[in-house]
Amino acid sequence: MYVCIYFFSLQEEVIEPAVKGTLNVLKACVESNVKRVVVVSSVAAVSLNPRWPVGQIKDEACWSDKEYCAATKNWYCLSKTEAESEAFEFAKKSGLDVVTVCPTLVLGPLLQSAINASSKVLINLLKGEYDSLENKIRKIVDVRDVAQALLLVYEKPAAEGRYICTAHTIKARDLVDKLRSMFPQYNYPKSFTEGGEEDMVSSEKLQRLGWSYRPLEETLVDSIESYKKAGILD
Repeated sequence: MYVCIYFFSLQEEVIEPAVKGTLNVLKACVESNVKRVVVVSSVAAVSLNPRWPVGQIKDEACWSDKEYCAATKNWYCLSKTEAESEAFEFAKKSGLDVVTVCPTLVLGPLLQSAINASSKVLINLLKGEYDSLENKIRKIVDVRDVAQALLLVYEKPAAEGRYICTAHTIKARDLVDKLRSMFPQYNYPKSFTEGGEEDMVSSEKLQRLGWSYRPLEETLVDSIESYKKAGILD
């Protein structure tokens, strides 16, 4: 038997429940003789590390700095980092086989009519929520490709440790241009500002395991068509 865990932690006050919730499930897995636990973490547990060498692509060896997360009040990053690191600590002590997947911004068709935080990033671009937008890098992966990544690390005996799950890296301006070429009817940002240097992450380890991903255009089209079907863009 295998188990996949997915916890969302959005505010400081839910950091403790996120960690305790993860550990409670892991303890239950040990008691039930589960072979492997796949924990869905986030690239938020990877990317917030000011000590990482500037310009060096971040891989699975990079962890978000907990003190820096707390100092900058980035509770989402802190909760994800705490929960994932505690999961590995528990694995060491118990002998449980724990593997984690760390996705970037997850887009793709919705299964429900409610808007989640990731989809809202794209929806806000379409609905004219921004007159001006920072031309920052967006790291995008399709929800269906994340599901395939979970199955892959679940089934492959060789899977171990952490896996960053990302597919496409694109600047905000280029993303808007691409969206406008496919869906010109929406109210996109009219101007862009340039920000500072941004980090890059790699899913090379996951790809070596056999993972692949679909084209960005497919993700965007299927996402927007699902929003239209759900009445979100009306």
